[in-house]
Amino acid sequence: MRFAKILGALGLATAVLAGGLAPTHAKADALERIAKEKVLRVAVPQDFPPFGSVGTDLKPVGYDIDTATLIAKEMGAKVELVPVTSTNRIPYLTTGKVDLVISSLGKNAEREKVIDFSAAYAPFFNGIFGPDDIKAEKAEDLEGKTVGVTRGSVEDIELSKIVTDKVTVRRYEDNNGTISAFLSGQVQLVATGNVVAAAIFERNPPRQPILKFLIKNSPCFVGLNKNEGPLLEKVNAIIAKAKDDGSLNDIAKKWLHA
Repeated sequence: MRFAKILGALGLATAVLAGGLAPTHAKADALERIAKEKVLRVAVPQDFPPFGSVGTDLKPVGYDIDTATLIAKEMGAKVELVPVTSTNRIPYLTTGKVDLVISSLGKNAEREKVIDFSAAYAPFFNGIFGPDDIKAEKAEDLEGKTVGVTRGSVEDIELSKIVTDKVTVRRYEDNNGTISAFLSGQVQLVATGNVVAAAIFERNPPRQPILKFLIKNSPCFVGLNKNEGPLLEKVNAIIAKAKDDGSLNDIAKKWLHA
């Protein structure tokens, strides 16, 4: 009995090596599968407006959702949106639950060891914002002015690197406090992210946050699995086309007001 099982196992291994059976872990080319099934599975944010959130009809809406829809359309596929969090978006990709991650994903050296990245598709940055009547094009222009910032945030860290003691920096405990200080005129300018600035614009306030200058730039990229060259090439071609024909600019204006 045992000898028969061993022979059976050897026969199975021989068949696999000879090409008679495919190993169960073999993975088809992602672009080929998408083209065949006409479905593009995309991980998108669900709690990070304006990049992704749940609309009044309980469906995902936002910058990343519109981008995912655009890419799927250009591929001739139906988009299947898979809501994710910041912690599980990359595992969803590497375990094959999705084909792409379009979820306000920044690029860094650690992530590049695990996945590949497309060309940038969305602006994500921290900067100095303020009303149109206040001029500030560089760090030196902040001297003598009052700038609000959320305590301990990336903007706070970056702002601290460029200002002198001639700048009055007022720190608030959360973004709501920073926004309120700006809208009420307690501070002349605010150091924040373009996403927060977009949220302020949504209120259509008398004091609108116009970008003065960048203090840190970290654009968003589409995440793909390693060794998916054809899919990466296709996604990059779609992004390049969308930049040229203004499609991505329209999405930026819609969700980021910039």
